[in-house]
Parts: sequence; structure tokens; C-alpha cells
Amino acid sequence: VYLLIGKDCPFLLRDLLASEQLAVVFGQAVMNILRIFIGSPYGLNLRNVLWHGFASPQEIPAKYCAMLLFLTAGLGQLLQTYLLQTKCTLVHRPYVIFISLEELDVFPGKYLTISNFLLCYLNHEALSIAEELVKRSSFVLKTMSPFWMAALTAFQQSRYADCVILLLPQLEVGLRLLFTRTNKCPNRMLTAEPSALYTTFDEMLAKHLDNEINQLPAILEEPAMASGLEEFLWDFLNHQEGPRIRDRLSHGEVNLKAFPRKVANQIVAFAVTLLCRFSDEDVFAFKEHMVIKPLMNCASCYRARFHPISRLKKQVLECMKSIRLWPELPAVPEEHIQTIKGLEGNTEDSTLILMVSEIISQLQQYIPQDCYSLDDPINSVLTERLLIELCDTHICTLYSPRPVLEVLVVFRKISTQCHQVSEHVIASAELRYKQWMSKTLRSRQRHNYLRMLNSIKFLSLVLRLILVLITLELVNIHLVCKRNPFDYQQYLKFFKSVLQYTENLVTYTSPEKNKWDETMELINKALIKIRKMTDRKLTLMQLAT
Repeated sequence: VYLLIGKDCPFLLRDLLASEQLAVVFGQAVMNILRIFIGSPYGLNLRNVLWHGFASPQEIPAKYCAMLLFLTAGLGQLLQTYLLQTKCTLVHRPYVIFISLEELDVFPGKYLTISNFLLCYLNHEALSIAEELVKRSSFVLKTMSPFWMAALTAFQQSRYADCVILLLPQLEVGLRLLFTRTNKCPNRMLTAEPSALYTTFDEMLAKHLDNEINQLPAILEEPAMASGLEEFLWDFLNHQEGPRIRDRLSHGEVNLKAFPRKVANQIVAFAVTLLCRFSDEDVFAFKEHMVIKPLMNCASCYRARFHPISRLKKQVLECMKSIRLWPELPAVPEEHIQTIKGLEGNTEDSTLILMVSEIISQLQQYIPQDCYSLDDPINSVLTERLLIELCDTHICTLYSPRPVLEVLVVFRKISTQCHQVSEHVIASAELRYKQWMSKTLRSRQRHNYLRMLNSIKFLSLVLRLILVLITLELVNIHLVCKRNPFDYQQYLKFFKSVLQYTENLVTYTSPEKNKWDETMELINKALIKIRKMTDRKLTLMQLAT
């Protein structure tokens, strides 16, 4: 509605309700009423009080519910009148669709990834245990237990959006309860008031509290939970590339009728693990139950999937998969390439291979021994197997400092550009081969095609080398914080230059350009740059030794 008149819609609800644009459509008196009910810390502030779990069922008068229903209906009528008068058309923004749902399958992903297997762990028996845990767990405020029961009932009735909408505030309440106990600040359990700070997810999951260490993460990590519970919360609620379920629901971005069961599965299963984790010893039998124990195991083993570190790992492996397809691309026989003037010599080829070998010898001591062969160092190191092994290394994702995040941005851009180069090569190779076989290439195009076939052998080496380099650096990413400001800027400058090379490679290898001689020149420059970096021992992996 705001965008009927305005351009940049305010992010905060209170600013939206105070806007002149909405007053034009609905009238100032109506907007004042809305601000009193839902949009200001100085009014009833129902939206925030309820969404952050400050109010128990007994504290919500039925008259408030009735008033909000009437207000909503009245807003619809006022909007319809405005549209008729102005002859404007209201364009609804599209709903957010949760994509890559397989990435959201957590419980019990360690055992099987088939979603039906997960469902059997959230069957009637599991939900009955969950109801019993609600009564016994110290994670649940007794006044809030009706919300928990209603959420579990909604899940059983396939009302998945209702289930998650009810559960998210209760997870926040339970964590706030733990937060105030462990940090010895019981006053922070207060309901929201104009003069008091909300204690919300962001603050509860922060590393520090009032210049002291926040004790909640330590409680979540014990015993044997590693950082799984906290990483799950960050993944599903906070990380920009994650589902951000809480944001999506609270801002009306999700089609409630089509809310995915898979997403609700994860939130309910996670809630059950918290109920178990913070229950007395007399519920030990529940924790060991055949339908509960796998959920607990999965929570303890959880690793972030939507943190930039995790996304970079995924990007690197996807890029390597793409490059691995190159040898299978259709190509004319090798003897055709040797007939092209300028390709018959091998001095430049030998120089490039020598540089790659020298760089790999510098990296040798940082590579797992089972991924390195003295007989064939290049082909043993620049492999998907090595990247998979490196990406399996656990890297802390919690509380990543700014330098780490800045470097990750550059690494991810490099990986993206490398993948784009690979896609260009695949598309060009397939197209040119078809044209060669159908004899539709002109003489100059045939020469250029054969240059491409010669170039991509070396291009493959360089792209794989760059992927190995940034993955080795990723394993040691937190050491970047130990660099002094000057060395840090030099380090960043180097990888930005690598990024520039990969961006230029994208341009040269594009079907529109097809500049393969320039590509070979660029490959040479990139290798010289990388060799200088490793010779001067400026990489993080070299700093680690």
C-alpha cells in the first residue's frame, strides 16, 4: 500500500505506521489507532509483545483480538475506496518461496536424508513424548505451556505455518529464560516497556553482554552439543542466505497455506531437542527413546549451512564439479590442434606447467599426504578429492569478525567467476564442436576453436589451482585477524587482484569475445602473481606454521 504513493518503504513497522503515505490512504485517525495497538513502544505494542513471546495466553484479552480483526476488515474497505477514487491498481508482492528444501533437512540427516524417515521421528509417539516434555522441561515457562501444546496440535493437524508461528516466540521465551539465569540478570525477563530494552534473539545469541562474555552459548554447547544448537539458530533465523523463517513470517512474506512441512519438521524437531536438553534427570528415558535419541544426535552434530564459510565450501565444490566435466567435452582430434601455426611449439606450455609445479611444491606441506603424489604432483593435488577433504574440515562460523567476512566476500566472488568461466568453456566447446562437424565454421573461426581447445588445458589447471588456494586459505581464515593492518590490506589486495584476473577470464572466454590468446596471457600473469605470493610466504596457511 505504501508503494502506491511512496518509493522507499520503511524497514521498521513503527516508521511505516507513522508515514504520511499511509495516512493519505487510510486517514490519520485510523493510523493513530494502529500505532496505539501495534506500532509504538508507548502504546500497547501488541505486535512486538506477542511476537517476542512476552505475553502468556491469560494476558491477551479477547477484546484486543476482536479489535484487530475489525481493524483489519476496516483497512480493507478503506483501501478499496481509495483505489476506486484514484483508479490505482494495487500490485501484491510475490510470496517468498523456500528453495533448496533439501538443505533444510537436518533431523535426522546424519542417518538418512529421505524426508519420510524424518517424519517417522515426528510421528504420534514422538509428539506425545514432546507433550510430556513440555510439562517437565525447565525450558518452558509454565504460563506459556498452552502455546506449546497448541503448536504441537497444529503440527498434527497439518497446520504447519500456525505451528511455527506459535513455536518461534516460545523458543525465544525459553532462550530468554536461560539467558537471564546464566547471565544472572532476571530483570531482563520483563515484558517490553518503553524504558526497558527488549531481550531478543539477536542479543541472546551475541558473544558479549554489556562488555562481558554472554554465558548462554556455553550453556547451549554442553554437554556434547558442540556448537550445533547455536549454529542451527543462526542458520534458520539470522544468516542472510538462510531461510530466515522468523523474518519471513513476521513480515507477511510467506503464503501460510503453502508453508512447507519440511520447514515445520525442522523447527519442531529442534524444539524437542531443547526440551530434552533442558530437562531434569528423571526424563533420561525420554532422551534415550528410539525416536528422540537420533534427534539429539543430529542436533549435536549440526554444522552451519548458510554462513558465508559454508556457502563458499559449497561454491568451490560445485565449481570443481563443473570443471571436472571438461575432459568429457566433445573435441576434434589432437592432431588438428598441432596443425595451427603458433600452437606447434611447446615452450610457453612448458613454462606454464613449470610455474604450476613450483606453486604446488610451495603448498605441498599444507596438503594432506594422502592427496599428494611425488610422481604426479599436479594431477594428484588439483583434484576434487582434495577439495572435498579440505571442505570437510570444521571451521568456526560463530562470531566471525569483520576481516574474516571481508575476505570471504572476495573468495566467494573469485569462486563465482571461476564457475562462470567453466560454464563459458562448456557452452563454447559444445557449440563449436557442432559447428565444426557440420562444417559451418569459417577459417578464422576454426583456428580460434583449435586455440580454445589448446588453451582450456591450461585454463583448467589455473582454475583448479585457484580453487585449491582459496580453500586452503579458508581452512586458516581466522588467522587473518592476527595480521597487522598493513599486512591485512596487502593480503586483501592480492586476492582482489586474483579476482580481477578471474573477472577478465570471464570476459575473454565468453561466447561473444572468444579471446583465447588473451586468455593464455592472462593465465600466465595470474600464475606469476600467485607464485610471488607463495614465494613471499604471505598466505594464511604459511602464517599458520
